[in-house]
Amino acid sequence: MWTIFFSIGSLLSATAVGLGAFGAHALKGRLTPEDFAIFDTASRYLGMQSLGILGFSLLMARLDALPLKVGAFALTSGTLIFSGSLYILIFTGIRSWGAVTPIGGLLLIVGWLLGSWSALSANW
Repeated sequence: MWTIFFSIGSLLSATAVGLGAFGAHALKGRLTPEDFAIFDTASRYLGMQSLGILGFSLLMARLDALPLKVGAFALTSGTLIFSGSLYILIFTGIRSWGAVTPIGGLLLIVGWLLGSWSALSANW
C-alpha cells in the first residue's frame, strides 16, 4: 500500500510544480490580487501536503498500522478537497466552492494527527 501513496504523493508534487509555474507565468496579471492569493494558497498547500503524503508512504513501508493508513487516506483526500476546491473556485468563478475548503482542511488535520499517533504508538 505504501507504493500507492508514494505514487500519489509524487504525482501531486509534480502537479504542484506545474500549477505553480502556470500560475506564476500565465495567471499573474490576469487574476485579481485576491484570486491570485487564493491560487497561491492552493498551490502551496498542494506542494506541502504532497510531501507529507510521501513521508507517510515511507513510514508505511516500515510500519503496518491502520491509523497510519487512514491518516494517509485523510491527508490525500484532504489535499484534493482543500486545494481542488480553491482551484475550482478560481477557474470557474463559483465562490461557493470556498465553503468546501474547510472540509479538506479538517481532513488534513485528522491525517496529521493520525500520523503522529501512529509514530508515537509504534513498537520500533
